[in-house]
Amino acid sequence: MPLRRRSLLRLFAGAALLGGPRAARGSESGSGSPGTAPRAGGRFRNPGGAGPPGLGALLRWQLARAQGPWPAALPVAAPAALPASVAAGEVAVTLVNHATFLLQFAGLNVLTDPIWSERCSPVPWAGPRRVHPPALPLDALPRIDVVLVSHNHYDHLDLATLAALQARHRPRVVTGLGQRALLAAAGIAEPVELDWWGEHALGGGYGVTFTPAQHFSARGLFDRDLSLWGGFALRAPGGAVYFAGDSGYAPLFREIGTRLGPFAVALLPIGAYRPRWFMSALHCDPEEAVRVHRDVRARRSLAMHFGCFPLADDGYGEPAADLAVARRNAGLTAEDFALPVPGQTLRFSL
Repeated sequence: MPLRRRSLLRLFAGAALLGGPRAARGSESGSGSPGTAPRAGGRFRNPGGAGPPGLGALLRWQLARAQGPWPAALPVAAPAALPASVAAGEVAVTLVNHATFLLQFAGLNVLTDPIWSERCSPVPWAGPRRVHPPALPLDALPRIDVVLVSHNHYDHLDLATLAALQARHRPRVVTGLGQRALLAAAGIAEPVELDWWGEHALGGGYGVTFTPAQHFSARGLFDRDLSLWGGFALRAPGGAVYFAGDSGYAPLFREIGTRLGPFAVALLPIGAYRPRWFMSALHCDPEEAVRVHRDVRARRSLAMHFGCFPLADDGYGEPAADLAVARRNAGLTAEDFALPVPGQTLRFSL
């Protein structure tokens, strides 16, 4: 592909994925009420006002990108059979791809940020393309009871996948505020929308809390921060699981650990962190992910958000290599903070 066309496609995809210029900061609800996300000028904000660089910085990054190497395509090993059942007091965790996990509890199956599409982009002909297929076909999934959607970026909220899940399973969809109109396009008429620290009972002793994150939302150039981003603490009889969604490193993780921890297992992002001058407010690097592991008081952690979509300038193998160094420096083992293989099912006691 000619260099000029490739650059234009990168600019288009980057602008669509990261949104347009940052909204001006206003004063209404400037710090947020207790238990709610801060708002300003009708848009959600991060605590302290942290946010992504503006459009000028985006253009500077896209025009001078120095992305590490990625393979064009990789196979996924045939996954082992999913557990037919899960005992009370345990959870079976299977990485499908990117930030998509299948969580199987006794009597409850949950998917996080499901994406089965070829690209995470507003158009089918441009934008980040996956380098490996989902580890499980959609029709190989067990009954899906609950879908957790952390925010509206294309690599986390995939309308085609959500529409397919709605047609097959009609799951309960839990997400942040402001997503109802978008989810209606996938046939989801009644999502559960939560503010930060908002709780929702799932029945049978299960429940979910929407947790803060330092990130932002956008599907295009004009909807920046009109919907809320976050993570999830999933409570089960006997313990809890934490799914971080997307986030830069911030003190909020210690608050999550204090209020909702400890967690039997935490699912933490480690990729899409270079260049740091652009990405540090949005995505944790592996060293920061290790700090999050400790902040939220996780007994075990699993890495996510790596090795599937080439979103930023870190190369395919960099997150795994940097995580190994960060673990070693922190005195953690590969069991404490594991790099899961897509399709592999790991069982944890709650």
